[in-house]
Amino acid sequence: MRNTIRAAELTTEDDAAWAAEGVLGYVRVMLGPISEWTLSRLARDIFGNPFRTVSFSPAWRTSMAVALAGQMYESRDFSAMPILADALQDAGCDDANVLDHCRDTNAPHVRGCWLVDLVLGKE
Repeated sequence: MRNTIRAAELTTEDDAAWAAEGVLGYVRVMLGPISEWTLSRLARDIFGNPFRTVSFSPAWRTSMAVALAGQMYESRDFSAMPILADALQDAGCDDANVLDHCRDTNAPHVRGCWLVDLVLGKE
């Protein structure tokens, strides 16, 4: 049986730090040698920026946005992130953190991307 931790079960900052270190340790094992810069970028893709919270509106979950996010999630090909930004903007999203995350062509994106998960309604 796999050990899983849900965000709701993390009651202290120490718990959250422990969970994050576990995930990043797993990434290191799976990817092998990886620079701290790359690791921090991957962490930012998975966890988002803890200093800039996002209030995600359910109205942004249009059929187009959900379809794009679902396709990227399943295929693990995140090249359509800028198109997702356009779909979210068409749905009324004006959050710079959301739109910038999608449009940053230098950012790595992986399955578990905080924004794709929000669009898909994953927790």
